[in-house]
Amino acid sequence: MLNKNEFDLLYYLLKNKYSTQRDISDKLGFSLGKTNNLINTLKQKGFLNETNELSPAAKKELSNYKVDNAVIMAAGTSLRLIPISYEKPKGLLKVKGEVLIERQIKQLYQAGINNIIVVTGYMAEKFFYLQEKFGVKIVLNEDYYKYNNTSTLIRVLCELKNTYICSSDNYYSENIFKDYVYRSYYCAVFVNNKSEEYGMICNSKGRLCAIDHKAENMWVMMGAAYFDRTFSEKFGKILQSEYQSESVRYELWENLLERHLDELEIYIEKYDASLIKEFDSLKDLREFDNKYIQNSGSEIFNNICSALNCTEDKIINIETIKEGLTNLSFKFTYDSKPYIYRHPGNGTDDYISRESEAFSMKYAYELGLDKSLVNIDAQNGWKLSRFIENAHILDYRNKKEVVRALNMIKKLHDAKIKSDFDFNIWLRTLDFIKKTSAFTKDINGFDELFENMKELYKLVEADNIEKTLCHCDCYNMNFLVDEKGEITLIDWEYSGNDDPASDLGTFICCSDYTFDEALEIFDIYYDNKYDEKQLRHNIAYISIASYYWYIWALYQESIGSPVGEYLLLWYNNTKFYMNKAFEMYNIK
Repeated sequence: MLNKNEFDLLYYLLKNKYSTQRDISDKLGFSLGKTNNLINTLKQKGFLNETNELSPAAKKELSNYKVDNAVIMAAGTSLRLIPISYEKPKGLLKVKGEVLIERQIKQLYQAGINNIIVVTGYMAEKFFYLQEKFGVKIVLNEDYYKYNNTSTLIRVLCELKNTYICSSDNYYSENIFKDYVYRSYYCAVFVNNKSEEYGMICNSKGRLCAIDHKAENMWVMMGAAYFDRTFSEKFGKILQSEYQSESVRYELWENLLERHLDELEIYIEKYDASLIKEFDSLKDLREFDNKYIQNSGSEIFNNICSALNCTEDKIINIETIKEGLTNLSFKFTYDSKPYIYRHPGNGTDDYISRESEAFSMKYAYELGLDKSLVNIDAQNGWKLSRFIENAHILDYRNKKEVVRALNMIKKLHDAKIKSDFDFNIWLRTLDFIKKTSAFTKDINGFDELFENMKELYKLVEADNIEKTLCHCDCYNMNFLVDEKGEITLIDWEYSGNDDPASDLGTFICCSDYTFDEALEIFDIYYDNKYDEKQLRHNIAYISIASYYWYIWALYQESIGSPVGEYLLLWYNNTKFYMNKAFEMYNIK
């Protein structure tokens, strides 16, 4: 086995034949005396001849260090780079005239690394062309949306040998890749001040001993890593074993490395910060490539600029809004005023009519229920609204807020607006059941619950209640209360003609109200003026609304967008209020 100095000298001579000792000394930073001693040692081992050419034995020895392949991780959603990452994966961005991942693939090829595996997930289909254009191998990570990059490496364990581990979003101003590498390493750059990157704490030989999660004025992990065969074998076994734990799947592979630094030997490889770039935000992109200041090519930016009559550089302070179960949204500032842009989530056009939403929002604005709207595109589904500063969502336990919210719902219902679009909560439920048939077939009691709900819906339809424009998503998250206590009812994407009781049903079924507290909601809405038939009708609709949202949640689960604790809440409310309603309708 070669030591590091012997490897460096042999590799240099492999690439630079007939170099003088002075050339070697200058390039490798060795003294002339050290260079002379190394050459003599390598000659004694039979690795160099009299003219310092590599022998067959040296080439055989070097073959142990030959890079086998490269894995490029390109599965993530890169939400920190919004809004551009809503339209394409970060690795496919064009920076200074070149697509990021294409530039990296070319650099790998130029270094003699011809076996390249690209692991995709988010918008995977947009990477497929790389197979034909560059001959890379595409691997799919179906878990990209819920797990971290350990879920990417688990899919290529069999490929890990002498392997570069790359990220599709890195930009190397010079080619850092080599076809022979001595040992495992992680690229690093020195950062001044604080950094969100992982700091590298190494011993005197450069071996990584610990990771600093609050890096400041130090070398940080930035760019590619390299696994040698020994590292790959050990890391692969550890990952395969620990991946059984759900918590590990949510981790970066670097977190796994951190826990096993005693076993996993990896070194720091230092680079000037100008050589390695990583674009975590639009601000980073704009600083590196001024094209992104005025003309990023983003359709989303075009929408905003058109609506506000501004240029891209005026759109600043962009940040993700995490709330919302179906859409992607971000906040930004223009002309010192905050706005929020809503981008429709993937697949939402299957069950949301954007034309219906646009129709409803016109009347919501006129009725004073939602004055935040700036613009909505009925065809493509994007929406631009004024952001309500320092607002909080409606507190189900704040009587004053609840009263105001219910008065807003009643104002909508009393307007008796006839939309051009029907919502029909039961038909929507049936549609979701059809979509989730394969997913729900093994749920115990699912068919029996469906038959009961079908019977309950027949009972409420027989009550002959006039259908009118409803919000159809009336729960606390969609009531925003500002600092003055004014309430805005947002998110009209489900709206359409339906039974007004469906709005009250949704309002209650999304809360933790007891049965008695639910009755108080009807007291407020009807001002205590309702009869037994109205009550049973509304009780039934709590169950029907709960069932709709329960089935909707199952659909979200089936497409990989779980909604969390609401799933159980809606299931329990479906059954509880169904039984209450059957009692009131005298059905046994």
